[in-house]
Amino acid sequence: MRLDTKLPKVGTTIFTVMSQLAAEHGAVNLGQGFPDFPVPPRLVDALSRAMQAGHNQYAPMTGVPALRQAIATKTERCYGWRPDMDAEITVTSGATEAIFNAIHAVVRAGEEVIVLDPCYDCYEPAIELAGATAVHVPLDPATFAPDWEAVRAAITPKTRMLMVNSPHNPSGAMFTAADMQALIALLQGTDIVLLSDEVYEHIVFDGARHESALLYPELRERSFVISSFGKTYHCTGWKLGYAIAPPALSAEFRKVHQYNVFCSFTPSQHAFAEMIMQEPEHYEQLGAFYQDKRDRFRAQLAQTRFKPLPVPGGYFQLVDYSAVSDLPDLEFARWLTVEHGVTGIPLSPFYAAAPAGQRLLRLCFAKNEDTVNRAIERLSKL
Repeated sequence: MRLDTKLPKVGTTIFTVMSQLAAEHGAVNLGQGFPDFPVPPRLVDALSRAMQAGHNQYAPMTGVPALRQAIATKTERCYGWRPDMDAEITVTSGATEAIFNAIHAVVRAGEEVIVLDPCYDCYEPAIELAGATAVHVPLDPATFAPDWEAVRAAITPKTRMLMVNSPHNPSGAMFTAADMQALIALLQGTDIVLLSDEVYEHIVFDGARHESALLYPELRERSFVISSFGKTYHCTGWKLGYAIAPPALSAEFRKVHQYNVFCSFTPSQHAFAEMIMQEPEHYEQLGAFYQDKRDRFRAQLAQTRFKPLPVPGGYFQLVDYSAVSDLPDLEFARWLTVEHGVTGIPLSPFYAAAPAGQRLLRLCFAKNEDTVNRAIERLSKL
């Protein structure tokens, strides 16, 4: 049988490749972005109670009402605006599903979607499966700040969507209020839809404000805003997220969602509804929780030859390894795992074309102290 692949540029994700390599060689895995410390006890207890109470069948397609109400309450608490729980909030099986749905809801074959490199690796395959083209605009290679004039220059009559991500994966860079005003001006008078990937919205440091698209009416009216419970509540394996969008966009989003997964894990929806309403301090204090981890990790990196870049948000630390090796990042990541027992993620898979000579590795500090200590001990010997 003849088979022509629909995704000729896609292989196994770098996260799977590096995690498998770490397991094979007994390496400390600071690569894949998952916490290795416990889920909040209240959330685990609430999940058990939900299952015991019989919440084990299909949820409503848009999400359990109590959870959508809790999301609306949290959104108002964080951003001063309350979305309509029935018309503007859809619960999904993780942020990845929400991103896929949003793209396929509005992007048609032959259109273009602008992405800012480096960007998360699920963006382009979803764009290609829609028959569209990803147009890559590079962020500043030193600061990972956007060049809005370069974005403007990339807009054509075919541009249907602009995808942004703050706090940014892999760099941790964050949009400023000035960036948001530039974004408003850029999109004004166009029919371009904004997809704002905000899965690290609560992991921000040093007193900064997360500049959500939901804070700005001019952006809210044209945006899919995507968030993730897995990142906020240390349970990436539960795969639950949500999208907030105006009614017309949500209606199109739900057409894809209902024939993609239809609904998401029911008992966890009840558990998150309880957790959000009864323990809001969890997400309110999450930045401080991770800032302690960030600061400790950066202090420990001083014992090594790795140079840490600034981390305004998120739970990843980019390090410049040029003082250790001149290997390209893919080769270096493999060498570090196999020969020295520490796994990170190279940056080049996040790019269409990585900057020449870039020597950066992404390390995850969403780990317990023992994990980080073992990694530092090994890195300090290089």
